[in-house]
Amino acid sequence: MKQRRKALGLNLLQLAELSNVSRSMLSEIERGNANPTFTNLWNITQALGVSIDELAHNSSENPPPVIERQNAINTPRMRSKDKGCELIALNPVDTATEFEWYQLIIQPGSQLESEAHVRGTQEHLSVIEGQMRVELRAELRAEREEVSETGSLGDTLRYPADIQHCIKNPGSITARAFLVVHKR
Repeated sequence: MKQRRKALGLNLLQLAELSNVSRSMLSEIERGNANPTFTNLWNITQALGVSIDELAHNSSENPPPVIERQNAINTPRMRSKDKGCELIALNPVDTATEFEWYQLIIQPGSQLESEAHVRGTQEHLSVIEGQMRVELRAELRAEREEVSETGSLGDTLRYPADIQHCIKNPGSITARAFLVVHKR
C-alpha cells in the first residue's frame, strides 16, 4: 500500500481524504499494526486505483525461492481395472480446478476409457514413447459419430474431452504420454 501511495505521489493525509479512512488508521495499516476492515480496504484500493487482489499480491514480501519435492511414493497413481493403463498425477492439488496434468502409461492393446468431462474441457496428449490413438464418441442428431487420430513420438493431440473419449495403445510397445486436462 505504501509503495503504491508513494508511486502516486500521495502523502497519508491526501490518501486519507481520497479514501475516507483516517490518516492514523492508514499509518497503522502501512506499518502492519492494524488489519483494515473490508470497507476500509475497498476504499483504499479505490483511492489507489488498484484491485484488492493487486494490492495483496504486491504487498506480499518476496519469499526465498523454494523447490518442493514430492516423493514418488506420495504421488497419486490411478490404474485401470485391467492394470493396462496408469495415470500418474503430476500437478499440485491447488491447480486441479483448472488444470490437471498426468503421465499416462498404456500397455500394448490396453485403453483408457473416459466419460464426458465438464462442458468446455479439453485434453492435450503429448506422446513421448510409442503410439497413442484418441477416439471421440459423440451423439449428434440422434446418430453416433466417431472420430479418431493416432499420435507418435513427439506428436500432440488436442481434443474436446466433454464428450465420451478413449485413449488406446495400438502399438506393440508400452506407450507413454503427458496428458493435460484443461477445464475452461
